[in-house]
Amino acid sequence: MSGGPPGLGRRVVVTGLAGSGKSTFALALATRTDLPVIHLDLTFWKPGWVAPSETEWRERQRGVLAGDAWIADGNYHETLDLRLERADTVVVLDMPWWRCSARALLRGFRMPADLPEGCDYPRWMRLRDEWRLALRIWKVRRSEPERERAVIAEHGQHSARYVLRSKRAVSDFLDRLESAPGTSDEGCSGAE
Repeated sequence: MSGGPPGLGRRVVVTGLAGSGKSTFALALATRTDLPVIHLDLTFWKPGWVAPSETEWRERQRGVLAGDAWIADGNYHETLDLRLERADTVVVLDMPWWRCSARALLRGFRMPADLPEGCDYPRWMRLRDEWRLALRIWKVRRSEPERERAVIAEHGQHSARYVLRSKRAVSDFLDRLESAPGTSDEGCSGAE
């Protein structure tokens, strides 16, 4: 389903290819719903850009997802099942791969507002990483969304699902929420 519900659940997963606009969408959604945002990229990294072990990452995520209300944005497909277990709404940003790659390239010229604690990010490194990501997006443009759909089908059957495939669909979804009287667990239904 691509339209927005009159109300939205209180635990929302936002996912999609890198560069699809997950963080931007999550912040816009938070503005309309007053739900707190969990940016998984900020939670994942340990100081010095050290990745946690899978066990440590799963435990850390369980901790940040323990609340009754949140919007969690990020990829991390290996732990998507954890988010889906608690989610009542899943929003998939299924944007064209070329748009995602272009956003990654442009993003390389801007420094993020927030960085994980203890992680420095010189401009040259940011540019290098985002350019590498633009190429990676092209490489995984089919396999990553397929894998994500499989995990959602297996672990997210109880959640309302919304697939947004364009900037217009995102705008319409957010507009429908803005005109709704409030957020609620009830009335959420939808399928891909």
